[in-house]
Amino acid sequence: MLEFVMSTIFWTLAFYGLFEIVKNIIYISTYTRFKSDGIYLIIAVKNQEERIEGFLRSSLFKILYGREDYLKNIMVADLKSTDKTKEIAKKISEEYECLKVISWKECKDIIDNVDES
Repeated sequence: MLEFVMSTIFWTLAFYGLFEIVKNIIYISTYTRFKSDGIYLIIAVKNQEERIEGFLRSSLFKILYGREDYLKNIMVADLKSTDKTKEIAKKISEEYECLKVISWKECKDIIDNVDES
């Protein structure tokens, strides 16, 4: 009976570990449309619906058509805006591959999982 219990515990932990690995692979692949080289620009925003579109479009213009060719990855981290900031940023992100709109928690998770090598 003890062998059965130990085997059950072992396989449960093994499946849980496999599940966590698959979950992490899916999570990472979701956020890796960014280029691996270059600099990440993280823009934290909250309730900026009047300014966000102009700011993002001017920043993207400078990045895409200017001399800032080293800057390839932009994350707009929404800090629980109560206005239309996040929706406006998401609309713009559909036009530009280098722009991703995420929550602050998702941003923190990505930063925590960056390989330091």
